[in-house]
Amino acid sequence: MAESGMVDRSQTLIVQMPSGRAVLGDSQLLHGYCLLIAEPSVPSLNDLPLEAQMVFLRDMALLGRAVQDVTGCARVNYSVYGNTDPFLHAHVFARYADEDTEKSKMPVWFSYTQAERDAVPFTLEVHDTLRLELKTRLLELQQLEQSLSVDHQTPQAF
Repeated sequence: MAESGMVDRSQTLIVQMPSGRAVLGDSQLLHGYCLLIAEPSVPSLNDLPLEAQMVFLRDMALLGRAVQDVTGCARVNYSVYGNTDPFLHAHVFARYADEDTEKSKMPVWFSYTQAERDAVPFTLEVHDTLRLELKTRLLELQQLEQSLSVDHQTPQAF
């Protein structure tokens, strides 16, 4: 961790995507939790031109696909807020079949206390393999997307 107590983002970087940086989250309570941080930084999704919005949302979906493929989670939850940290970023949460039923029905921020989330911090020693697996899968998905010449008007299944 950096001196400020925050995780060093250079250690959590998965890959640079067209719309921003994909990084592992500071907490790994839900194994595979990631963020997509928009670059350049803007306050919200609505501050981007329409085409850039579509690129950000596509990148978010690709990150979620990679998380699910790598972790084997039951589903992926996506959240874009900007209320606390006033810059565009998306939270990508892996959700698991073995989670407590009541917790699994709620957004992560309401399901787990800060103490629970802090109890499983990102560490390079524990999570670097996950980071590298996500990077490999994201690069594969990006290459597949390019080879399909995805038409943004007609969604195609991978």
